[in-house]
Amino acid sequence: MKTKDRIILASLDLFNEKGERNISTNHIAAHLNMSPGNLYYHFRNKSDIIYEIFKNYQLLVVTYLKIPENRPIQLHDLIAYLDSVFNGLWAYRFLHRDLEHLLASDERLRHDYRNFTLYCLNSIKAIAMALEDSEIYLPMEDSQRDSNALNTWLIVTNWMTFLKSVHEDDGDSTVNREVIKHGVFLILDYLMPYIRPEKRETICALQEEYRFDNIIPEQ
Repeated sequence: MKTKDRIILASLDLFNEKGERNISTNHIAAHLNMSPGNLYYHFRNKSDIIYEIFKNYQLLVVTYLKIPENRPIQLHDLIAYLDSVFNGLWAYRFLHRDLEHLLASDERLRHDYRNFTLYCLNSIKAIAMALEDSEIYLPMEDSQRDSNALNTWLIVTNWMTFLKSVHEDDGDSTVNREVIKHGVFLILDYLMPYIRPEKRETICALQEEYRFDNIIPEQ
């Protein structure tokens, strides 16, 4: 593996585990048993590392949101979209855990994240149209598709922030992969009125695989 890729992967692990604000380039270099000078040869600063991690995340999500070619979209595709998106949310959780700070700290990241958001909204809307064509979704007005896409995006991008706000422990022991993927359950719950009645029983059965009780801790 190239040194640059090793730095990106190690940084992602450290940011996820400890929080981006708690990790410096010196921490990253020490974790990799390399000199800070060697790290700076590949990245000028921590912002450059974060930006490169975001670009990898963006590429991953763009790959997830492709509509199948040469066949109609199916129910299992809808589940696969959501499962993949929340897997990505877990793998790059630091980006969503402190997104406002990260965007405020890097104009380049803020610009690209805006374009990424608009791309995702258009992709979600296109998926909804394909689900209508396959008679999985009920027919919708264009304004409904816009609302559907926006609300789906808001659930995904704010799910980590919500979990962080209600759990005192930010570590993976509390907010783990299973908790994160309850977000799939929530989105399917939101989408249920858009799904044709004859498909809902199947969706409900698939939805149960993502249920995680006691998301909100007892006071």
